[in-house]
Amino acid sequence: QVQLQESGGGSVQAGGSLKLSCAVSGYQYKTYCMGWFRQAPGKEREGVATIASDGRTSYADSVKGRFTISQDNAKNTLYLQMNSLKPEDTAMYYCVAGPRIMRSGGYCTTTSGIYNYWGQGTQVTVSS
Repeated sequence: QVQLQESGGGSVQAGGSLKLSCAVSGYQYKTYCMGWFRQAPGKEREGVATIASDGRTSYADSVKGRFTISQDNAKNTLYLQMNSLKPEDTAMYYCVAGPRIMRSGGYCTTTSGIYNYWGQGTQVTVSS
């Protein structure tokens, strides 16, 4: 049984930092895409960052240069380091895992429906 469990969310002032973690268990595939999606009230779900099993990463334009996705395979943990946070980053953040489906440029897809495993989410609130 695959389980994804996020942690590390919270409230922070604009300009601050948070690091999200996602403990992954039961995921046996050697090739995969994993990542972070977010959804704010009244807004569509957005792919924030992805990482493929070969380590290739991609980011939404809105977070490039501020967020960094990484993984520790020994600990089966996915991370999202978020710096220079803005109020518009406020959302529920979800850890996801799924098959290695690539989009143009050779990066993991950001189509949410492709990801068949989701965590329960962790709330990030950024105040101005």
